[in-house]
Amino acid sequence: YRRQRQMCIRDRDIAMTKREVDAYISAQPEPQRKLLKDMRNIILEIEPNLKQVISYGIPAFKLDKDVVCGLAARKNGCSFYPFSGSVLEALRADLKDFSQTKSALHFDKPLPKTLVRKLMNQRQVQIMIKKKRK
Repeated sequence: YRRQRQMCIRDRDIAMTKREVDAYISAQPEPQRKLLKDMRNIILEIEPNLKQVISYGIPAFKLDKDVVCGLAARKNGCSFYPFSGSVLEALRADLKDFSQTKSALHFDKPLPKTLVRKLMNQRQVQIMIKKKRK
């Protein structure tokens, strides 16, 4: 019974956080809303096991307990957050055509799936290295 109850609670939490992400996206004006939906689809195509959550007030995608990436609407487009500034630095050559800050990659059309995969892979490698050090 306890295990069944824990699974129900977990399933409810997953559904709730997905609803919160849906609500964040729905609250955005166009074209940001469509951009966020398209990017969410790309992220989940690459890694379907990611859990959708709200982290730091923006939609984010977790694998186990670690955030792999996040998305946010901004005035003139959207931003992709790898939740680690060193990810963007490591892929500097691939990102030379994009506007960015130390922690975010800005876009006004969906990022190419190959680029999103590289960004997510780089972040997942960092997460694995961090876990091995513990």
